[in-house]
Amino acid sequence: MKTVQSMLAEAEAAVPRISPEDAKALVGRADVLFLDVREPPEVAASGKVPGALAIPRGLVEFRADPASAMHDKAFDRSKTVVAYCASGGRSALVGKTLKDMGYDNVRNLGGFKGWVDAGGTVEKT
Repeated sequence: MKTVQSMLAEAEAAVPRISPEDAKALVGRADVLFLDVREPPEVAASGKVPGALAIPRGLVEFRADPASAMHDKAFDRSKTVVAYCASGGRSALVGKTLKDMGYDNVRNLGGFKGWVDAGGTVEKT
């Protein structure tokens, strides 16, 4: 039986972390997709990484699967996906799911607060 802790540990092992400093260099690149998996009220309250695609965690699979009617063309398996949330748990789980779906280059930025604290630019929505 899996627990939340075991699922998080598995996700953390599968999805490499990226530091805010390293992630800053990737903002605006055509081969990188920043993915904010927080809920809409969270994004509205604090903003997001510039250009990030904001999709709540519960919808990511539907938006990432090209065979889904809800597919978002921003998802491309050739891109590096940098996922983040409020503290890093949801983004780790999403990262593992994306890897399971064939997205090889996935990174977990962790929490949005870490981005802000490191001086990352914020786009207000």
